[in-house]
Amino acid sequence: MTEQYGQYGQYVSDIHEADETQVAVVGGKGAQLGGLSRIEGVGVPDGFCVTTDAFRRIVAQAPSIDDRLDELSRVDPDDREAIRTLSAQVRRAIEEIAVPGEIAAAITGALARLGERSAYAVRSSATAEDLPTASFAGQQDTYLNVVGPAEVLRHVSRCWASLFTERAVTYRRRNGIDDRTVHMAVVVQRMVFPDASGILFTADPVTGNRKVATVDAGFGLGEALVSGLVNPDVFKVRDGEVVARTIAAKQRAVHALPAGGTREVAVEAQMQRRPALTDAQVVRLVRLGRRIEAHFGRPQDIEWCLVDDGFRIVQSRPITTLFPVPESTDQENHVYVSVGHQQMMTDPMKPLGLSMWRLTAMVAMHEAGGRLFVDVAPRLASPATRAALLDVMGRGDPLVRDALETVLGRDDVVPSPPDAGPGAPPTGGASAPAEADPTEADPAIVSELIERSRASVAALERDIRTKSGPALFDFLLEAFEEHKRVLGDPLNIRAIMAGMEATWWLNDKLWEWLGEKNAADTLTLSAPDNITSEMGLELLDVADVIRPHAEVVAFLRGVRVEDENFLDELVKLAGGAEARDAIEGYLDRYGVRCVGEIDITRPRWSECPATLVPVILDNVRNFEPGAARRRFEQGRQKAAQKEQEVLERLRTLPDGDRRADTTKRMIDQVRAFAGYREYPKYGIVRRTFVYKRALLAEAGRLVRAGVLAEAEDVFYLTFQEFHDVVRTNRVDDRLVRRRKEEFRSYHALTPPRVLTSDGEAVTGAYRRDDVPAGALIGLPVSAGTVEGRARVVLDMAEADLEAGDILVTPFTDPSWSPLFVAVAGLVTEVGGLMTHGAVIAREYGLPAVVGVERATRLIRDGQRIRVHGTDGYIEILS
Repeated sequence: MTEQYGQYGQYVSDIHEADETQVAVVGGKGAQLGGLSRIEGVGVPDGFCVTTDAFRRIVAQAPSIDDRLDELSRVDPDDREAIRTLSAQVRRAIEEIAVPGEIAAAITGALARLGERSAYAVRSSATAEDLPTASFAGQQDTYLNVVGPAEVLRHVSRCWASLFTERAVTYRRRNGIDDRTVHMAVVVQRMVFPDASGILFTADPVTGNRKVATVDAGFGLGEALVSGLVNPDVFKVRDGEVVARTIAAKQRAVHALPAGGTREVAVEAQMQRRPALTDAQVVRLVRLGRRIEAHFGRPQDIEWCLVDDGFRIVQSRPITTLFPVPESTDQENHVYVSVGHQQMMTDPMKPLGLSMWRLTAMVAMHEAGGRLFVDVAPRLASPATRAALLDVMGRGDPLVRDALETVLGRDDVVPSPPDAGPGAPPTGGASAPAEADPTEADPAIVSELIERSRASVAALERDIRTKSGPALFDFLLEAFEEHKRVLGDPLNIRAIMAGMEATWWLNDKLWEWLGEKNAADTLTLSAPDNITSEMGLELLDVADVIRPHAEVVAFLRGVRVEDENFLDELVKLAGGAEARDAIEGYLDRYGVRCVGEIDITRPRWSECPATLVPVILDNVRNFEPGAARRRFEQGRQKAAQKEQEVLERLRTLPDGDRRADTTKRMIDQVRAFAGYREYPKYGIVRRTFVYKRALLAEAGRLVRAGVLAEAEDVFYLTFQEFHDVVRTNRVDDRLVRRRKEEFRSYHALTPPRVLTSDGEAVTGAYRRDDVPAGALIGLPVSAGTVEGRARVVLDMAEADLEAGDILVTPFTDPSWSPLFVAVAGLVTEVGGLMTHGAVIAREYGLPAVVGVERATRLIRDGQRIRVHGTDGYIEILS
C-alpha cells in the first residue's frame, strides 16, 4: 500500500494512506481513521496500521487454532460457558506465539519514524468492525499510553488475541458472521493527552432524531466515560445552537502516567461542576461532526479529544442502532406510521415481499429498514381528516394515537390544530352525534363476498397457468389491479365496517347504559364465517384423527422443521394413511398461510408442513376427541346467554324497549359480520401464493439456465428487478449479496410505531393511573381475567404449550391462531382492538391484552402472571 515501509510494507501501512475501501487490509477502524484523515479540517493523530497479513501469518503458526474454531462454529450462541472456554484457548494460543522477526522489524521501524520514545495508543481494528450494519463497539481491545517498542509489540499481540474475546465471538455469532472470515489489523497512533474528551453522536441516539446532535464530555482521557467511572456532561445541539445541557459532578478522571499506562485521579472540587466544554466548543465540535457525517453518508458515533482548544478525532463509526428514515424526494416534513404494527408482523421483509406488497396496497407505502410505512402527515395537517385519522388509530392502537398527538403538539412537524369554530366537531373524536347508530347492512352480502373472492382466485389460477417469461410479469401487473379492485370493493369495505362499527357501538353503549366493559367480546363468541378461528378448530380435528395411532404420534415427535418428506413416510405406519389425509386436507384449505404471511417470500405451511407438527402434538396431548365441536358450541351458548342477559337488563331502564331493540339489531349485525373481518386477509394470502408459485417457477428456470445460484436469490430482488433478470438473463450477484447482508442487519432493528422524517421514533404512552403498581399496561382487547404460567414464545414452531398456559409473544398474525385453542390467555407486544390476534382471542373467549411494550423481555418464561383482559394490564405474580 505504501513505499515508505520498504520490504516490510506488507505488514505496516501509514494510517493517512488508508481509506474506506481497504477494510480487508487495515480493518474497520483503520479504514475509518484513514477516511477521516482525508476530510478537510479533521485532525487525526499520526500513526500506522499493522495489516491483516501479519495476523494471518501469526494464526498460521498455530494449527491448534483451527481445531478450536471448528469447535466454536458448532457451539450454540447461548452456550456462554463453551464460548468462554474455547475463546480463552484461542486467545492464549495467539498470545503465546512469538512475533516473527519480519513483522517485529516492520513495527519497530514504523515506531522509529514516528519516535520510539513517544507514547502510543494500540487499538484493535477487525475486518468486521465499524461497518455500516454492525459497529462491534467495545468488542475488541484498546490499550492507551503504551511506551517503548517492546511494550507496543506485546500489546499488538494482545489486540490480535482480542478478536476472540467471549463478547466478540458471541456478537459475531448473533450477527451471522463466521469467525474464520474475520481478521485483525492493529492501529498504532501517537498518544493524545487531552484536557477533555468524549463522544459525539451526530443523531440523537435515544430518539433517533437526525437534526439533534448529542455530545458527552468529561475531563482527561475518554476511558473515564467509557468505563462508567463518571457521568458525563451532556449537550444537545440543534440548528447550530445548544438547546439542552446537563452538567455532571465529575469527581474522577483518567490521566496518562509518564512511564506508560493510565491512572484514575480525583478532580479538584472547584472543577467538578465546571463544564468540560464551553457552548462555543460544543457547537464547533458538532459542526465538525456534520462534516464527518456528510463524508461517510450516515450518522456517526465519534470519539474526540480536546487539546489546546483544538479537536482531534480518534474514531468514527456508524450508529447502527438507528432506524433508517424512508427516502423522500422533497424537503417537506413527513410522519410515517408502521404498517407492520397494523398487520401484526414487525419482522423485516425481503425486497421481493416489500415491492409486491407496495404494488398491491391501496395506499402509497414507503420502505425503511425492511419495513413499510404510510405517510399520514397530509391527513394530520388537514382539520377535515385529522379527527377521523386519530379516532381510527386510537381504536386500533392507542400508542399510535398518542404518538401522533405528541407530533401534533410540535409546531415544526405538522400545522397545529386550528381552534374549533362554532359548530365544528372536536378535533380529538368522531363528529357523529352521541346517539347515532351505525348503518345496518344486509348479512347476505357476506356469502356473496366470499363467493366473489373464491371466483377471483379461481380465475387467477386458471389464467396464470399459460404465462411465463416476461409475459408473466405483464400478467401479474394486471392481476395486481384486480387484487386492489377486490380489496377496494365498496361492498367489501361495507361488510368489514359493519362488524367493526357494531362492535364499537355495543361496547360504547353497553358501558354507558349498563356499566358493562367490552360486552361485545362475549357477544361475538363463536361468530359464524370466521376463517381464522375455523383454522384453529380444524387442527383439533386433525389431532382427533392422529390421537388413536400411537405409532404415528411417536413418529411425529421425531419430525423436525426441515423434514420435507415426512408425509410420505407416514403412510408406512399403522394409521399413517389416515393421518396424512387429514394433514393434507387441512393444507388444501390453509396451506397458503404461514407466520409473517404478508411477506410473499416466507415459506407457506404447504411448502413446509412440518411447521404444524408441534401444534398438532400439543393438541393430541392437551385435548379430548370432539374438542373443536364442543368449544364452538360452548362459545355460541355463552354468546346467546349474554345476549339474553343484556336485553333483559336494558328493558328495565327508561326507554328500555327502544334501547333493547336497537341493541338486538346491533348484536345481529356483529354476529353476522364479525367473522367476515378475517376473510379478506385469507383472500389476499390465497392470491399471493398463486403469484409465488408462478414466480418460483421462473426462478427455477433461471437456476437451470445458470443465471441464478439458487431460486430464492430472487427474494432479494424487487419485482421490477426480477422482471429485468427474466428479460435479460443477467443478474447482479453483488446486489444480491448486499441485500442479504442488509436483510440480516435489519433483524437487529426495532421498528417504531411512528417515525418522523427527522428520524425521530416517537413512542406513545397509555397515560393511565388506574392500574396496580408494577403492572404492565396494554390495550384490553378480550374481556376476562386469567391466571397461569407464562409461555414466552418467539417462534411458533418451537411452542410447547400445556392447557392453562398464557401465550406471551411479540405479535400474532392469523397463522398463530392454531395455538390459541391450547392457551388460557394472550399477551402481545404489538396489536390493536381489531387486529387478527384480538379478533380471534375474542372468538375463543381468551382474556387478552395487546400492545404491551417489551412484554417478552419483562415477563420470563415460566412465571405466573395474571392477565386482566377487561382492564388492560398484567400482574407478575412470581
